[in-house]
Amino acid sequence: MALLEAPPGSDVNSLHIATYNIHKGFSQFNQRMVLHELRDRLRSMQPDVVFLQEVQGEHHLHAESHENWPDESQYEFLADSIWHDFAYGKNAVYPEGHHGNALLSRFPIVRWENVDISAHRSEQRGLLHGEVQIPGWEHKLHCICVHLGLFARWRRKQLHLLRDHIERLVPPHEPLIIAGDFNDWRIEACRFMMREMHLKEAFEQVHGMPARSYPASVPVLRLDRIYVRGLKVKTAQVHFGRPWSRISDHAPLSATVSLA
Repeated sequence: MALLEAPPGSDVNSLHIATYNIHKGFSQFNQRMVLHELRDRLRSMQPDVVFLQEVQGEHHLHAESHENWPDESQYEFLADSIWHDFAYGKNAVYPEGHHGNALLSRFPIVRWENVDISAHRSEQRGLLHGEVQIPGWEHKLHCICVHLGLFARWRRKQLHLLRDHIERLVPPHEPLIIAGDFNDWRIEACRFMMREMHLKEAFEQVHGMPARSYPASVPVLRLDRIYVRGLKVKTAQVHFGRPWSRISDHAPLSATVSLA
């Protein structure tokens, strides 16, 4: 299913975005390799910009043991001919390969960088910051993909690093989206993001609370988030149950946003 490109010079009034922890391309409990099904489901959502976590950049053993393992990296395989620009931030490195965060975009990513925000040597984490040029928009859209730590004290340190990064590199008048897996089941991040960075959580704006996204079969915990600044949230949806629960342990989130 191909996405229609915006004609040259045309204005894009609203964006459809999605965030998804893809569990390195394996189903829950690593029962099946699901990259091909994952790509089809992402295409069916038709997002303009995709924020991905736990993306396998390379894994020699998986490539040898799975007959249909793609020749290219997972982010290139998923982007294919649909999302013409992509960026990958390598975070966790081990003898077999590496994984991290990725951004896929229908529109040009004119600049990107990956920033190490690891709070402990046993857990490598990063924030992937891409600047996307949207047709008709006066300013670039800043997209930051994150996957925070498993322990609260590590997440607090990472949130402060995220705030400092934004203060340095994202002007207050330029639109910003931060999305990913926050591992924040106590919803502490929401208060910090609102108070310190003046961000709004997409599902809270539409539905009154962040979305339940884990586990994907019957979501209970509110781990995945979409935060925005300088944008209006028009719709927000969590995609859970089958077929999504056959792909990853997290449910993907999607939202439609427009300039405020």
